[in-house]
Amino acid sequence: MVLAAAIFAHDIITTDLTYTQDVSRILARRCVQCHGPSSSIPLTTYAQVRPWAVDIKEQVLSRKMPKWGAVKGFGNLSLDRGLTQEEIVILAAWVVGGAPQGDPALLPKTQAIAVPKMPVLKDALAVTSRATLKRSLRVAGIRPMATKMVPSARVTAHLPDGNIEPLIWLYQFDPETKLTFQFREPLTLPEGTVIESSAPLKFALEVLPPS
Repeated sequence: MVLAAAIFAHDIITTDLTYTQDVSRILARRCVQCHGPSSSIPLTTYAQVRPWAVDIKEQVLSRKMPKWGAVKGFGNLSLDRGLTQEEIVILAAWVVGGAPQGDPALLPKTQAIAVPKMPVLKDALAVTSRATLKRSLRVAGIRPMATKMVPSARVTAHLPDGNIEPLIWLYQFDPETKLTFQFREPLTLPEGTVIESSAPLKFALEVLPPS
């Protein structure tokens, strides 16, 4: 994450939102995994966060951070790192309102949220933009195989019965994140299902390994 530090001096406080009560909890849920105490840009205390406040606002408003690269609500994805609209509004309003610290006694007891361990998936089928399944496949996730930034690409499954299953909508996806997007529950796609991307894209359909 590349941010340009900003210098603040004698800001006028115009918000009831505070770092200790509101912002610290969002950062713990969404940012501390990458911006922990030993990272190049730690964001675990008010003193660390405050100089970057304006840049944090700009990054979250443009949805460049946290690095997730998928549109919320499109596809039943697990462990969505993207900020909710409410979280974005809180962060932006806190910065615009002067980024006050608040009462240190209101800080959360833990600064990081434990992330459940996800199963390791394996590639089952590589797709370049469009493919028709020649056999039924129980898909557990999608691994983008892009070599450059993906501005926007919607991947859908067109089932033989005419229904359309949204799988993932990549948006400003950075291949350097090397993310594999897993579904909350595996999807059974029957033979004859057409997997299609709305833009040129190479990706792998992934399945759970044999137990």
